[in-house]
Amino acid sequence: MSRVHRASILFLFLASCGGGNFSAPKNLDDACAIVRQRPTYLAAMNATERKWGIPVSVQMATMYQESKFIGNARTPHRYALGVIPMGRQSSAYGYSQALDGTWEEYQDDQRRRSARRDNIRDATDFIGWYMDESSRTLGISKSDAASQYLAYHEGRTGFANGSYNAKAWLVTVAQNVGARAAKYRAQLASCRR
Repeated sequence: MSRVHRASILFLFLASCGGGNFSAPKNLDDACAIVRQRPTYLAAMNATERKWGIPVSVQMATMYQESKFIGNARTPHRYALGVIPMGRQSSAYGYSQALDGTWEEYQDDQRRRSARRDNIRDATDFIGWYMDESSRTLGISKSDAASQYLAYHEGRTGFANGSYNAKAWLVTVAQNVGARAAKYRAQLASCRR
């Protein structure tokens, strides 16, 4: 086999392994459609619910708000004078939109240095880990999607200080997360029958 032929085969093999399907499921308003299209999502979220006690519907509503279930989601670029790129708005990345520092804290705490934000199992475990800690330290119910989202977005210190109270838009977003979690919970109950 020639070197060129071997290199071509290696390139095709590597190309087929790379990337991954990071696109969003087709119907984000139907929890049953999401889990039918992506059964690995439900398996990951069920594992997180068993481990951390965070309901699947709360995980799904948070992930919808953060990334619309896009595995390699990033924040938009910032521009100076409207045209000069200044980098991204934050280091948030992946399904959970975890920031670099918080993700590293999770990796260290859970001894999971190989965990990736664009891996659905790792991302849901991160959400469970974060929300479980919010529940323990702030007293937020694990099924209170709106309050959990506020603590997730603002950080636990920001939540404790009520920083969201000065952000009417964020309070509205959190209410929407809560409503979506309730909708997903009802849908999941009907499609599991």
